[in-house]
Amino acid sequence: MMADLTEQQKKITDLLSMAARARRIVSGSFSVTEAVKKGQAAFLIIAVDAAEETKKDCQHLAGTYRVPFAEALDRETLGQCLGKEYRAMAALTDAGFAKKLRQLLEEQAMR
Repeated sequence: MMADLTEQQKKITDLLSMAARARRIVSGSFSVTEAVKKGQAAFLIIAVDAAEETKKDCQHLAGTYRVPFAEALDRETLGQCLGKEYRAMAALTDAGFAKKLRQLLEEQAMR
């Protein structure tokens, strides 16, 4: 799947990979929930092909704790850029990475 990414999606996966190497992102339901509840999450990413229940839970969590979120990438691509197999959700724990991701997502939406 990674080979089929658009240029903008490649920038997003590169940013998330960099965040993973810097240990500024957590993934998986339990880790994301913990980061959000502890006030460590700066931005949530939900895979576009995540289960509807997962999306609903993540959106509720983000709304309750006022954490910005977006749907981006699929589970396989999100997992691969984090060095995992599949991931339905992830949370950036660094404000700088979160700001850059938000910019990239806005640029992608404008195309």
